[in-house]
Amino acid sequence: MIKDTTEYKLIARHYGDRVARRSQVRLMNHIDEGLIILDMIGATDAAKRAFCLHPLFQTNEDLKENVYMASFFDPHVMLLTMEYRNIANAFLSDKMDDTIIGDIKLSPLYEVNDMLVADKVQNRKDYITYHKDTHARSAQLDLYFENWLTALKVNDVAYNRFCKAIEARR
Repeated sequence: MIKDTTEYKLIARHYGDRVARRSQVRLMNHIDEGLIILDMIGATDAAKRAFCLHPLFQTNEDLKENVYMASFFDPHVMLLTMEYRNIANAFLSDKMDDTIIGDIKLSPLYEVNDMLVADKVQNRKDYITYHKDTHARSAQLDLYFENWLTALKVNDVAYNRFCKAIEARR
């Protein structure tokens, strides 16, 4: 069970009871809901464990602060975590202008693309629930999520199925 892994326990301890500034949703919610999606798409345990670790290595500051931890984890899990960081950080919403779908480069590693599906679906769900039309960059974020989900081949039917599964597990 993923919640018994070192990776899950570490991110749960790291996040603790902290919540997102705007929505006041527990930060751990992102991981828990992403894991539901990863289960639905049949992702590997390594991808799930790497998904748990990704926030600890996402930004340059996170990487610098937590690099010492890398040697404690399975090398394959760390490889997935770092490749996720590479792909996700190459196309961020705050760096986007009128970018088209072709600009998103997916990973050659299917496990990383599974992680991206979980991340982008969960983030879009929260964006729509808590920020759509009230966020200063709503139009840009709509395009951002549309581009990512198109690149990841997540259509509206699949997206809605993921959201319903998350709601059912609450």
